[in-house]
Amino acid sequence: MSSPLVLLSCATPPTTQLGDFLQLIWTFLSLSLFSLGGGNTLLAEYHHISVEQFCWLTDSQFSDIYALAEAAPGPSSMIVGLLGMGAAWKEGPWMALVSAYAAELAILIPSTLLMVVACLSWKRLEHSPWRVAFERGLGPITLGILFVVGFKILNTANHGVPGYLVSIVVCFLMLRTRLSPLWFMGVAGLLGGLGIINR
Repeated sequence: MSSPLVLLSCATPPTTQLGDFLQLIWTFLSLSLFSLGGGNTLLAEYHHISVEQFCWLTDSQFSDIYALAEAAPGPSSMIVGLLGMGAAWKEGPWMALVSAYAAELAILIPSTLLMVVACLSWKRLEHSPWRVAFERGLGPITLGILFVVGFKILNTANHGVPGYLVSIVVCFLMLRTRLSPLWFMGVAGLLGGLGIINR
């Protein structure tokens, strides 16, 4: 359930359907160039925008969308299309679909163009100390961002001691064994289906 503070921050002035659509596109266009290390590095910002700022989704819906995007084959940025769909769902399924494609294109096009330009010139800097320093510096930054994102998902998805215990056990086993993540997903799904863990 959302706190009163979140509800107050969601009380944005009413806009037109076109205004909402353009706001959605601009939001993801402006985030596109900050997705260092993949789409998951922006997950905390996605949560802030979709749950706290614009109230497109609830915490529970965001967790479900994240799980769906991670379980489906394809890039991690797939969550943006689902967020776009959630943003326009109140306008009907067709507008939700248009919004989903617009959000996905907005997050992918600028970063893709930047990477194409970078790749074309990256080979020329193969022996440059600047390239080595850049690559070494980005590694810890990306890992730090992903660590924060992991905590954000843990707090968003888990409500109750059993959920936190399952998360801790899964993290431990992922680090210490070579078991496929599909086993963990299957067991967690079974525990949820039996009502042992829930949100």
